[in-house]
Amino acid sequence: QVQVAESGGGLVQPGGSLRLSCAASGSTTSIYVMGWYRQAPGKQRELVATITRIGVGSTNYADSVKGRFTISRDNAKNTVYLQMNSLNVEDTAVYYCHYGFRYWGQGTQVTVSS
Repeated sequence: QVQVAESGGGLVQPGGSLRLSCAASGSTTSIYVMGWYRQAPGKQRELVATITRIGVGSTNYADSVKGRFTISRDNAKNTVYLQMNSLNVEDTAVYYCHYGFRYWGQGTQVTVSS
């Protein structure tokens, strides 16, 4: 059994930064893709970023966050991170972390507001 939990969400002003963490319990060595999705009110859940376990980690980003967000991981700690910079109001959403598109966290709220 793999359990996933996000943390680090909160309220931030436009232009500010937040770093989300996603900690997994249990063995995840057979999972090769991890990442983040988000869902804003009235919108469909959308892909934010993905990262692979092998090597230094290959990353992919949604066009809307490319250049502002950075996904990283620490395999030894079983943790995935999402560094979010230059936040704007359109980034307001519940952010969900996943391991292998199979194990998901409960989500953490990110609110960008003045």
